[in-house]
Parts: sequence; C-alpha cells; structure tokens
Amino acid sequence: MQFKDVIGQIAIKQTLAQMVQQNRMPHAQLFLGSSGYGSLALAIAFAQYILCTNKQTDDACGTCRSCMKAQKFIHPDIHFSFPTIGSKVTSDSFLPQWRTALSETAYLDYNEWLQNIGAENKQGNINKDECVNIIKKMSLKTFEGSHKILIMWLPEYLGKEGNRLLKLIEEPPENTIFILVAENQELILNTILSRCQLVNIHALSDEDIKQGLVQTARISESEAAAIVYMSDGNFREALKLTQHKETENSSLFLDWMRKCYLGKPLDMVTWVEEFATIGREKQKFFIRYALHFMREYMILKMTNNNRVRLQHVELSSAQNLTKIIAFDQIEAITNILSDAAYYVERNANPKVLFLDTSIQMHRILKPAKR
Repeated sequence: MQFKDVIGQIAIKQTLAQMVQQNRMPHAQLFLGSSGYGSLALAIAFAQYILCTNKQTDDACGTCRSCMKAQKFIHPDIHFSFPTIGSKVTSDSFLPQWRTALSETAYLDYNEWLQNIGAENKQGNINKDECVNIIKKMSLKTFEGSHKILIMWLPEYLGKEGNRLLKLIEEPPENTIFILVAENQELILNTILSRCQLVNIHALSDEDIKQGLVQTARISESEAAAIVYMSDGNFREALKLTQHKETENSSLFLDWMRKCYLGKPLDMVTWVEEFATIGREKQKFFIRYALHFMREYMILKMTNNNRVRLQHVELSSAQNLTKIIAFDQIEAITNILSDAAYYVERNANPKVLFLDTSIQMHRILKPAKR
C-alpha cells in the first residue's frame, strides 16, 4: 500500500515521508485514531515507504521488489501482530486470513475481523505466546530491507502481557521500528504509551470520504455525497453504508413518521409487517439513519439554518416537520429510536418491537395535532 492509496490525511502523510527522507524516524510510534480514519492504512504505507528501494519524494515507487512484496503483505521485514482467539496461538497462525482481509480493505473493523477468524462470541487478545514470538522475530537481523518493522494493530488487547515488550520497545535492536495502531488510548498500558511517539489520526473530511467512495466503491458522486453525511469522518462506516441506500431509508423513515402521526392501526401494522422482512442489518441502518435525521432536524429547528447535513429532498421534508415536531418531542423520539437500536442488536422480535415503537411514536406526535 502506498500513501496515495490512503484516503485523505495529507498532512500526516507528508510528515511521515519527511521523517524517512531526513532519517529521523522514532523507533516506536503510536498511531491513534479509529481504523475508519486510516490509521492502519497509514502504518502499512509508512512501512512500505521505509523499505522502498526507489523512494520518491512523497511516496514509495510501488514497483521495486520491496514494494511488490509489501503490497502483497509478504515482505519478510514487515511483521504484523493483531488480536487472535485461542490459547497457544500467535498472529502467524492467522496470516492467510489477515492478508485476505487487508487485500479487501486496510480500513479494518475489530468485530468484523474476529468474525473472519471464526471467533463467534470469543474475545480477541494478544497473548503471552504472541509477545514471546515478537521478541524472537525482532531480535533477528533484517532479511532484505534496511529495517525490521512491527505493525501491531490494537495494542489495547495486549493487557498486562504488554509488559513483556517494554524492554524491547525501549531499547530495540538496531534499525528496528515499532508502529502501534490503536483506537482507545485509555486501554493501553501507560508503560507502553510513555515509550511511543504519539501520532493522532483525525476524522476524514467530507470531501475526502466522497472521493474515496467514488474511487473504491465505484459509486456516483451524488450517491457518495448522500453517504458522507452519515459517516462522521469514518471511511469504514462509509463503506458499510454503500450497502444500504440512504434514499431508501429516507423515504421509508418519512413514510413511517407519516403513518405514526396519523395513527391508523391498520396502516401501522402493515408497515411493521413489511419492515420486519428486510433483515436485521437493514433495520439497524434504518434506525441509524432516523437518528441522523432527527439530529439534523434539531439543528435546523434551533438555528433555522438550511446548511444542515441533509440532502435537498430530506431538507424539504425537515422544513415541513418544523411545524409539527417540537423540541420536547425530538428528545422523546430520539430516546425511542435509541431504545429500538438497543433491542435490534439483541435480536428482539422485529414485529413486536417496531409495532410497540410505532405506537409510542404516535403518542408523542399526537399532541401536535391539537
């Protein structure tokens, strides 16, 4: 992976390239930020740039022998460590699945990764055997490149076993670099944090995500623009949203609100029965869209500013609703939607859940008809 393949993050890419050009690379860095912001992608591109034998000013060449191996995630001097399941296992046991996952996207999600390796309800971790294996691998000489590099994804799952790596990280062998890629700083051992240079990876801009979706998901700019508003700067979330048409959720939500407002039992039951057939994942994204709409609607009602994160048709609908839904009703509706999201995650019966939610919604909206 080259820097050009990483969505946005221009300033950080320039800084990392300058480190290599000036040969001032810290021996241990912590890339902190959601995987959807590109922290893991940046770490992989950084490692490839370090080992590239024909470096350009701001990126790896992508064609030298080192780059060809790095791009297939098989370079012998780039080592990966990540959460796994089971005792007496190491990351090496799951390298085929890891390479497959990275070849699909470097914007990995922890829960999806665990499902890829058959975790089911098991908790992933980076165990004692993995730490011993890291110490062994990083004590060896380089095979081909100028440096040995360890990319550890989610050091939060090291736990107390991370203490085994302290001496190695503090006093690494010559030309050894550690890149830790984390999402939650509070879950990392302070003794490890103190030995790393922190690199904060921030949320992506709307424009970066839009262009990234057009290039990687092969969708139109208008479709990408609709998804951007719900992604909150997270490219991984944006990729998930490409599987769920926002325009469909928009019309479905407004139709539901209309039926709840009118309160005709047969119409609400018919809507619920049809909605129950679309599947749990689509139901989750529907509620997520509904919460997004209500958040933007509240901003619109408070500021009367049309520059909210809604598409033209949605904005028109939201403006019409300002005459119907008051501030106290917004809070009540949001609470109901949040409760529905909770129960959908826990496999509640969709017919029972959404009929009850529809009735509650009608009771909230009913006073507005006076």
